[in-house]
Amino acid sequence: MFQNRKIIRLKKFDYSKPGYYFVTICVQNRACIFGIIKNGEMILNFFGKTIKNCWEHIPKHFPHVVLDEYIIMPDHMHGIIVIVGTQNFVTLHKNQFGPQSRNLASIVRGFKIGVTKYANNNNISFQWQSRYYDHVIRDAHDLNRIRLYIRNNAQKHQI
Repeated sequence: MFQNRKIIRLKKFDYSKPGYYFVTICVQNRACIFGIIKNGEMILNFFGKTIKNCWEHIPKHFPHVVLDEYIIMPDHMHGIIVIVGTQNFVTLHKNQFGPQSRNLASIVRGFKIGVTKYANNNNISFQWQSRYYDHVIRDAHDLNRIRLYIRNNAQKHQI
């Protein structure tokens, strides 16, 4: 089933390496369940506020992570995850994408699992898309461009 999927990660890049990572995580079938955009501003509903709370708790579960700019949209979210250092953390196992207990995929997976558990425990019909988009931020210009994109995202998507 998944054998024809294209790998979108950088080959031989260690995603546990300290740095800035931009991620986009989408709801399955792009269902608009986190809130609405009104007058260019994202208005989170209760579930959207729960997503925000789960996102902001990522550093409690991954102490080597700092969160930067982010936005929760009706059917997806964008965020910048900063891995600040991992030298003192235990590694479960390593594959081509880096140590699995502390890499970007583990962080995103932990977030998605937390939100999904909340939804299931509260009878909310919800599912994430199985994959997510990531971009390794390589310099200050790239970082500033992505921060601006995140800040202006709701204004670009208003109805």
